Parts: sequence; C-alpha cells; structure tokens
Amino acid sequence: MSLLAHLLEFIYLMMIGGIYYFISKFCFNYIPGYYLSGVHRYTSLLAVGVGVLLFLLTSFSDPGTVKAENVSQYISAYPYDNVIYSEKECSTCKIPKPARSKHCSICDRCVARFDHHCGWMNNCIGERNTRYFMAFLLWHFLICIYGTVAIGLVLAGQLKELRVVYILTVYYGIENSLRRLVPHIVQWLLASYNTQILMMVFLAIVSLLLAGFFGYHANLCLTNTTTNETFKWQDYISWQKKLNEARASAAALKAGISGMRIEGEPPKIKWRSFFRKSTTENVQVTKNNIYDKGFFHNLLEIIFPLSMRSSFLQTKSKSG
Repeated sequence: MSLLAHLLEFIYLMMIGGIYYFISKFCFNYIPGYYLSGVHRYTSLLAVGVGVLLFLLTSFSDPGTVKAENVSQYISAYPYDNVIYSEKECSTCKIPKPARSKHCSICDRCVARFDHHCGWMNNCIGERNTRYFMAFLLWHFLICIYGTVAIGLVLAGQLKELRVVYILTVYYGIENSLRRLVPHIVQWLLASYNTQILMMVFLAIVSLLLAGFFGYHANLCLTNTTTNETFKWQDYISWQKKLNEARASAAALKAGISGMRIEGEPPKIKWRSFFRKSTTENVQVTKNNIYDKGFFHNLLEIIFPLSMRSSFLQTKSKSG
C-alpha cells in the first residue's frame, strides 16, 4: 500500500528525468547554435532542478495539520460562516473541526483550509503548502514553454545553418514564397528531426494543460475559495434553489386555487390560474463567501499563511 501511494511521485520523477535526458541527447548537439548560446545547457538543468525542489517542498511540507495544540488558533483564524461550515467535532480526530478544514482519509489527519489531496505529491494541499503547489504549477508551465521555444529555435537554427531555403529555391527550383516552401520545409524537418518535433509538440500540449490547471487554482486563490469549498457551495446552492422553487411552486398553486374561488370568473381563466407555471426562473441564490477579503489580502494569505503570522502565534500564547 505504501509503494502504491508513492507510485505517482515515482512517475513524475521518471517523466521529468526522461524528458531532460531526451532533450540533452537529441538537442544539446545543436547548442550552441544559430539562435541559442551554450548557456542554455546549464539553464535547462537549473530549471529542472528548481522544478524538482518545488515538487519536494510540496510533497513533504506540512499542509496545515490541525492538532489539539493549535485547533483553537485555527478556529479563531477561520470563523464559521454557518452556511457551509458550522461548529462540529471531527469524528476521527475527536477534536473541534475548524471552518475550512477537512479530515483527509488518505493522510488520516485534519487539514486547515483543505483544498484537495494531490496524488502526484502524495500529500494534501492546504493552508501552509498551497503556495508551494501554485509555484510548482507555474514553474512547470514555464519549463514547458521554455523547452518548446528552445527546441523550436534549435530547428530554426538548423534551417538557417544548413541553408535549407536556399537549396530548395536554387537547386530544386521551388518558388520562394511561404505557401510553396512550408510543405517542403515541414517534410524535411519531419524526416530529419522527428524526435525533436515530437518532444516539442509534447511539451506544448503539457504547457496548455498546466496553464488551464494553474488558471483554475489561481482563480480559487484570488477569490479565497478552495476546491473542496466549490463542491460545498454547489451542493448548498443546488439545495437552496430546489427549496426556493418548491416554495414558489407552492405559492403559485395557492394563488391559483384562491383565484378559482373568485365568484364570476370565467371557467377557462380559473383553470389557467390553477395550471399557471410558477416563475422559478426568478429564483436566485447568491454565494456569500465571508473568507473573500479582496484580491490583495487573498493573495497575501496564500503567500504568507495565517498560521505563520505573529498574530496567530500571539493567539496561541493567549489561549495557552
């Protein structure tokens, strides 16, 4: 079970190590080149090293474990909104459950400002390590962009150094226009540098996936919402809508029955009033997130977690 839990971590390390190996094997021969200097041999290694460091920080850092020693401080830091969070006890840890926390069944602990359990990190993402997780996503997105552009410049440099355009136009008589040259250049690249093109396309696709994932979590951070809370709000809003629609339907039915009792009303109008459709389209439920303190303060809460501030420690000393 322990080996299975670390499987995705092992896959990540194999992936990033394998990609770097193939890039160094198939691209470093052309560096330095026409567009890239030799320094990129070292900056690429540095970029991968920083990525692995962020991975280790996210994997092994404390996500914000709620214990009996700090539960009162977390309760003070995150008040209950009595909408999606109310005062209760964790049935597993047997301690009060602060707002925004959740007991992770995989890690077997309560985590403050719980976002989700990340299988790739084999760790929860919570109040204290969300900043590392966001840095990990952003940095790996930048690495993929860097790799895509660098390989593209290697291929462009080879086109320039080998004078492919000149050979195609002079020796093969191909018209010197973009429309005529592109098919022949692509054919030449696929025949000569298919591995490099495959790596470039792969990195471009991964960068798009990481951009979407980072954008989603950045939006959550800037609105001071967690992945766990998005599901809680969806359930709450869905339940409130159904409740309000039931009330609106009951009110419309009551009004219809009352209308039928009016003396002198034509029979057709009576039946129309009885079967009148309730205006449930006007029923709206608003999301009141009391933890959203504005763009700047929300960002600060991610970079400087509440439990690492002096005010949190002062609350601990007073409660002690």
